[in-house]
Amino acid sequence: MNQVLFEGRLLVNMISTLLHKGALQVRYGRMNWERMFRTADYHRVANIIYLGLLGNGDLIPERWMSHFFDRYQEALVNGGTCETAEQEILALLDAEGVPCVVLSSATIRGLYELPETADMSPLRLYLSTENYVLVKGYLVDLGYETIQTYSDCGERMHRISGMNVDIYQKLPFNTKYYEKGMRELTFRARVRAGGTGVRILYPEDRMVFRMASAAYQYVCDELLLRDMLDLFLYHKAWREQLNHGYVTKKLQGFHVELLADKLLRLSYMWFGEKEDKEYMQASGEQMEDLSSFDILENRIFSRGELGKDKEVDPQVLGLTRLLNKEEERETKKARRETRRKKKEEKKKARGRFWRWVFPDYKYMSGLYPTLEKMPFLLPFYWISRSVRLLIGVLKNRDQ
Repeated sequence: MNQVLFEGRLLVNMISTLLHKGALQVRYGRMNWERMFRTADYHRVANIIYLGLLGNGDLIPERWMSHFFDRYQEALVNGGTCETAEQEILALLDAEGVPCVVLSSATIRGLYELPETADMSPLRLYLSTENYVLVKGYLVDLGYETIQTYSDCGERMHRISGMNVDIYQKLPFNTKYYEKGMRELTFRARVRAGGTGVRILYPEDRMVFRMASAAYQYVCDELLLRDMLDLFLYHKAWREQLNHGYVTKKLQGFHVELLADKLLRLSYMWFGEKEDKEYMQASGEQMEDLSSFDILENRIFSRGELGKDKEVDPQVLGLTRLLNKEEERETKKARRETRRKKKEEKKKARGRFWRWVFPDYKYMSGLYPTLEKMPFLLPFYWISRSVRLLIGVLKNRDQ
């Protein structure tokens, strides 16, 4: 088995076992612990994996056991501040009357039996361009600083306490389907209880957002184990109350309803229990060929290095073409903007040159007071100044 796939499946098994309080039996001796840590850290699950390693510290190099512990300790120490910090930010935005939509929040932490095993980036806000600048200023005043930017879309801001906030002025995945679908979801968002400007999504819309985002992240090879775990926990917690027909209809608008459903089923295969079997297959249908799920697994575990060439899912292929076209369009747009800026710079440079060769009347009057009485001599003094400067240059060259 490919080492990358082995490590990915081991991480999934460890997480699933911890969720269900099972006994995990793994041969630790031959593991490449540097790769294991970096893989777990990339997928943002290192704090969970630490708990699975407890009791086996003598089989794991101290250096890497320490790294896993650091991630767990960060989550343990700072995790309790997430809800408080989030409420501080949302209360400030309400007090200032700043409209925004909460895409995801610290409520996901409540779905983890051990809150310290949750992710440290619970709050994501969508704002207009004007309010984006305003809210960024508020966050800077609260002690946050930018640690990551999202290519013309937004940025991640971090505070020493460990709280991360993602702010967006433009949602990622710039396709007509994603923009239209998210516009419909954000229009439906309701003002939170006791608030004024901060709006939250209905449970069905939060489910649609998570499933659609997972599908787009998968096609872009950005889908993490943490995203799949959050998707599983959220669906399991709300599945009895959700209007599944509405969710499917909205996902059809994103053109990802089949892919999103397969990813949800895969999350249940990874993290579900026997009683969750009905959610591992489409309603009223038999489970399709498991090879399609192998492709999903391989691509997620390898960050797109494995499985991409075997893709046959029409929605994956269609979305890939659409995203490639958008990327090409953005590239062409960026090139045109670069050419435009270069032309402007050349134009400005020419302007500076001619203003230096032919200074304005006010500047020349300072050099030649006679011009104040006889302004018609301005062309003569331009020539006189140019000759004088030329003679000076020639003398300096001779020296």
